[in-house]
Amino acid sequence: MNKFFKLEENNTTVGREVMAGITTFFAMSYILFVNPEILGSTGMPVQAVFLATILASIVGTLAIGLIANVPYALAPGMGLNAFFAYTVVLSLGYTWQEALAMVFICGVINIIITFTSIRKAIILGIPESLQHAIGGGIGIFIAYIGIKNAGLLQFIADPGSYVNNHGTITANSSIVPELVKFNDAGVLVALIGFVITMYFVLRGRISKKPIFKAGILVSILLTTIIAIFAGVVKVDMASLFAENNLGTAVGQMGQTFGAAFGPKGFGTLFADPSRYIEVCMTILAFSLSSIFDPIGTFIGTGRATGIFSDADLKEMENSRGFSSKMDKALFADMIATPIGAIFGTSNTTVFVESAAGIGAGGRTGLTSVVTAIMFAISSLFLPLLSIVPTQATAPVLIIVGMMMLGSFKEINWSDLSEAIPAFFTSIFMGFAYSISYGIAAGFITYIITKLIKGKPREIKPVIWVVAILFIINFAVLAIL
Repeated sequence: MNKFFKLEENNTTVGREVMAGITTFFAMSYILFVNPEILGSTGMPVQAVFLATILASIVGTLAIGLIANVPYALAPGMGLNAFFAYTVVLSLGYTWQEALAMVFICGVINIIITFTSIRKAIILGIPESLQHAIGGGIGIFIAYIGIKNAGLLQFIADPGSYVNNHGTITANSSIVPELVKFNDAGVLVALIGFVITMYFVLRGRISKKPIFKAGILVSILLTTIIAIFAGVVKVDMASLFAENNLGTAVGQMGQTFGAAFGPKGFGTLFADPSRYIEVCMTILAFSLSSIFDPIGTFIGTGRATGIFSDADLKEMENSRGFSSKMDKALFADMIATPIGAIFGTSNTTVFVESAAGIGAGGRTGLTSVVTAIMFAISSLFLPLLSIVPTQATAPVLIIVGMMMLGSFKEINWSDLSEAIPAFFTSIFMGFAYSISYGIAAGFITYIITKLIKGKPREIKPVIWVVAILFIINFAVLAIL
């Protein structure tokens, strides 16, 4: 195991990797509950989506751990599942089978651009200042997820400034965030958990005791226990096991497995010529996020933690095929989405919450393998997982996000031509709740600043192409 995962070379141990893998799993385990709920709004069988979520996560996470030997985990992505359900199916009127067919096509596109080295060209074409901005932006994104999960924010919208879109409330820019009143048990538990997590993280840097080395996982468990005693978590195992069980999920899987290729999937997707352009543009919207979310996560967390060093990027630049660490990671990522579509779930992507496991010391693919094993076990013990509240993992995300803000120090903020794209990259990544949109904002403003300075030759062709595709994407979404 030490030789296969190169543990000594990466200055880690089996114990540390196991703890990191478990931490990553708990940080992202919410997807097991949220994804079926979102996709279930389209009429998809909820238990089948639950099992498809697990299977897609296991395949993708094992692939990236065993092939690339990096500590990342994959699962159906948030945002992409909402776009699948609320926009493609409920707003545009496609069947969920047709939506799965689009996701499969998106996966095929992902495979093509990876094998043709287009994805590699995109990564190598990102200016170094934007790479650091992506790292800091992901830090903002992760911390913001943690703050929201902790329940520390509430939002006020003016009357008439919001619409109800199939149960999801969409408000305009009049919405104002503010700090909640500290009279909610869940918020107080999250604050206590934050103090516990800080204690273990800080002590872990100066103590060699095993309990502190596993501090992040211990903090999650302690906060969960406090949440149970505070009444934040209701422990009713009889009802939990009755609502969620593997037998029901397996029985329903027959409805979703391969549905993309059935008469209601590919059989009707291109049946109406008047919708060809709309179908293509919808697939483009799926594809852009699938392409750039993993790129942003790899670059952002990789540079900040050393998972992907400058030497690794240089090796990728000079490599052929899939020989470098980054090449292998991209290869592993590309197979996850089409497999997920076959099982019956939306786009599978690298989870930014992988940073929680990296923050816990994960440095190799063993972390990913442990996370995949946890996903497999979860199929049997889903009710037990529901006991771990978001308040228990939120403090971990906040602290990990804070640590990643160190990437900002590498940016020359006194040079506005560098600072403006970096600012828009990081801010939009966090506040637009999308890694891809942050990259889009950075690329577009980078082009504008270079044109204003009269240096168009410094803009690489790949930056132009990506920026134009994003602009088209935004225009299409505005029309839809």
